[in-house]
Amino acid sequence: MNSTPLSTPATAPVAAPLTVESDLQIAGDILSVQHLLQPAREHPATVAEFAGLARSIAANRAEWEHLVEYDATTRWYHRLRTGPGYEVWLLSWVPGQGSGRHDHGASSGVLTVLDGELTEHGPRGPLTLGPGAQRVFAPGYAHEVVNDALDGAVSLHVYFPGLTEMPMHSCSPARSEALSV
Repeated sequence: MNSTPLSTPATAPVAAPLTVESDLQIAGDILSVQHLLQPAREHPATVAEFAGLARSIAANRAEWEHLVEYDATTRWYHRLRTGPGYEVWLLSWVPGQGSGRHDHGASSGVLTVLDGELTEHGPRGPLTLGPGAQRVFAPGYAHEVVNDALDGAVSLHVYFPGLTEMPMHSCSPARSEALSV
């Protein structure tokens, strides 16, 4: 008898599932690509220009440093500038102070850390922000910002249009045990 080895049928390669990438995954974070950033205009009109305005104010310490105060009983804030359709706020944070979970109503914004370190608790979990870090957010974006460090912190907030409401939310992402299932 002639014996022939048994052969296994050829199998087609299994195709990997199609992955859909977001614009951010394809293009990258515009705030981390310095050559794509726009210089600050006198009257910003785009998100990149508002981020540029915040960076230019951050770089000019003489404009804001002498105004900063720290208050252990409440968050300190000072409206630094207004322009057509926007406003700029300077905030200080002593260790342990936080904003509470909130959104900014119909306003978009740019948060820039000037000194110290802040932690943003948002939909994707905690994010530690050091000096120069910027976060851009759209209307309705809910987060909590907390100074979890041992030193004071200072941040700059640009809102466009100017901030007219800041609805507070009942649960804090920084305290997940407050969530009920």
